[in-house]
Order: sequence, then structure tokens, then C-alpha cells
Amino acid sequence: MDSEDLKLDRVLQKASMRDNTVILTTLNAAWASPGSVIDLFVDSFHSGVRTSSLLNHLVIIAFDGDAYRQCAKIHHYCFALGTEGVDFSEEKRFLTSGYLEMMWKRLDFLRLVLEKDIMWFRNPFPHFYPNGDLQIACDHYVGNATDLRNIANGGFNYVKSNERTIEFYSFWYSSRLRYPGYHDQDVFNAIKHDPYVADIGLEIKFLSTAYFGGFCEPSRDLNKVCTMHANCCIGLRSKIHDLRIMMEDWKNYLSLPPSLKRLLTLSWRVPQNCSLSSLN
Repeated sequence: MDSEDLKLDRVLQKASMRDNTVILTTLNAAWASPGSVIDLFVDSFHSGVRTSSLLNHLVIIAFDGDAYRQCAKIHHYCFALGTEGVDFSEEKRFLTSGYLEMMWKRLDFLRLVLEKDIMWFRNPFPHFYPNGDLQIACDHYVGNATDLRNIANGGFNYVKSNERTIEFYSFWYSSRLRYPGYHDQDVFNAIKHDPYVADIGLEIKFLSTAYFGGFCEPSRDLNKVCTMHANCCIGLRSKIHDLRIMMEDWKNYLSLPPSLKRLLTLSWRVPQNCSLSSLN
């Protein structure tokens, strides 16, 4: 484990910004095949507005050997996360036991980093709040960044490493035992009301879907959008279908002259195969 910690420390140090910020995403073999989600994800950085340089600060966490090998072909900073005794290489359908185990493994890894299927279209950092320990995207945003009625989505977070966030991630991970069979973000949406969160002084900020959208609640204005998350979607084939359409929409938007971009309120053709109804 000490050897793995050293490898993690090295890759995080190489990828970190001046203020020690790193961007993390996770990957398994099902998402790593050529033309799959990881290629669309990296393409979004290259196609986005002032986002290509952010690839220098991206670390891809591979859940299996095939994912790590594919990562090494397309990116500088990859880390193989040990998952002894568990096979995370195949597609994990939403809310199956394998999917839940993979999501909780991801959350525990994020806790470890603090102790030491999103497209990026604009640099999101100018839209983060200057204060706040944990800033999190939403499936549904009610219009106020501190309102606990916001329905958080665990797929996109901006987290400061401090005693409060380390304690909260430990609390979040341990809370899976109180909510067996639940997704990590469902558990988050339950424990955000827990008095313990206020007791440790954690400041949560919810990010507006105007800038940080998704298939659940798309960003309506392409002149504002920073990231779009392929949430509210079951099945890798449906996800890739809608992500490709999303990338086409974005590239069509970029091809417009600046005057038209300002005059038109342009939006997405997605979701199509992905929708809230598919979750019901």
C-alpha cells in the first residue's frame, strides 16, 4: 500500500496546478474502448473554450488493467486503482450491485485523495464560489446555491482539501451502511440534512445547472455552459449516442460567427435516448 501511495503522490504532484488543484475522473474497460466515453470526454477538452490546457491537470483513475493500458495510450497521467477480488472491467448498469460497489469505491478513493461521464466545454473555475468547502453539481437546481432542496449529483464536485471535507467524505462513505443498496449521491442527498454536517462546519455550495448542466436538467444557453453530465441515463449505448449528439451540437455552435452566438439562445438536441422517464 505504501508503494501505491507513493505512485499516487507522484502522479498527483505532476498533474497539480499551482494551488494543488487536480481534476479526477474514473474509467473502466467498458468506457475505455476506442470511440467510447473516454474519447468523447477528452475530445470535449480539445473542443472547449480555454479547456485544452486543463488536460495537463487531469488524472484518470483506472479501475482495471485494460482501462489503465488504454489510458496510457491517450493521456499522460493515469493511476491504476487496486480493486482486488472485484471485477470492475465490464459495464455496470445503473443501481446494480456492481455499479453501487464501483461508485462507493470511487468515493472512498476521493476521500483518500483529500487526505493527501462529463463533457467540458468551458473552463469552469471562474464559476466556482470563492468560499465553500464542497461545491457540487445538481440533477435539479432550485435557484439558490445554499438551499439544501437542491438535488445534488455526485458526478462533478469541486472540493477543497481540509479537515472538514476529509471528515465529511469519511462520514459519507460510512453512511453507506445506513442506506444499503443506495447510490452514493442518494446517500449524499440524505445526509446533507444530518446535524453532524453542520456540526463539523462543512459549507456546501450547489452549482447552477445554467453552467453545470446534464441530461436531467440541461444547460439551456450554450453561451454559458461549462460542463454537461450524461446523468439520468441507463446503458452505455444510450449514453454514447447522446454524448455524440451533444458534441455535434457543441461543434456546430463553435462554427457560428460571434454575432450569431450572441444573438441566438442556442440549446441542445439532447437528451434523446437518455431521459428521466428511463429511470422510472
